[in-house]
Amino acid sequence: MRPITTPSYVTTHYHDKNYFLEHIDEIRKGIQSLIKGDQIDVSVVIPAYNEEEKILRTLASLSKTQTNLSVEILIVNNNSFDKTKELAERGGANVITETKQGVQNARTAGLHAAKGKLIINADADTIYTPYWVELMTSPLKDENISMAYGKFAFFPESGAPRLLYFLYETSSDPYKWWLAKTKEEAMFVYGCSSCYRKEQAIAVNGFEHPPGTNEDGYLGYKLRTKFGKLQKVTSNKALAWTSDRRLIEGGGVFASFTRRFRKALTQKIDTSNLEKSQS
Repeated sequence: MRPITTPSYVTTHYHDKNYFLEHIDEIRKGIQSLIKGDQIDVSVVIPAYNEEEKILRTLASLSKTQTNLSVEILIVNNNSFDKTKELAERGGANVITETKQGVQNARTAGLHAAKGKLIINADADTIYTPYWVELMTSPLKDENISMAYGKFAFFPESGAPRLLYFLYETSSDPYKWWLAKTKEEAMFVYGCSSCYRKEQAIAVNGFEHPPGTNEDGYLGYKLRTKFGKLQKVTSNKALAWTSDRRLIEGGGVFASFTRRFRKALTQKIDTSNLEKSQS
């Protein structure tokens, strides 16, 4: 069952940029403490374009990660002209720059720069739970699993009641389940929360994808085709919490539900270029 209320480990990050600037030393200490020894087990890769207002909130949430794994937080600065790079570095993250604009290019740069054997895709405007890294990486202990992918939930930054989004998410889950079973599971692999092995992702040419598909879902499709099953992580403790800002800007819950439903009914995974993309 979806959470009706927002957990305290999420609401504790309901602050603006100035608050996190005041606590930036604490954030940096938490981020740097995730690296244990010389070896990196997991790279959390986050593309960022002009995320000055949100990047420290995301890093603050990741700084609370609870795991015995050695984790690097890798920000791919994709031509930001605000203070994204500066704040990410001050917050303790490893920052690289990708000058080719676009999320596919940024994720590709992150894939090749990552030091971990496992990579988790994340977004720069999302709040992550302390349990997220552990729950997202755990399925890949099974060599028959090529990718784990998670779910997201909305937190009401606009002031709307969380109950509204609980109903929206709960009503969406059954049709997503049906579409995953009858059409293509990989269409529900999201860039805000998916985990895979670096070596395998490079072997299938990473985020290259045909027109009309998305880079995250198509990577999942390629990995499943060549290396093993996809595993959905259903625990609420692994939810990626994203702001309702874009949902509101897009016309609200009903308009978003209608668009997503129509898109999901018509979306297909183009397999015609699969052999070429893996050659």
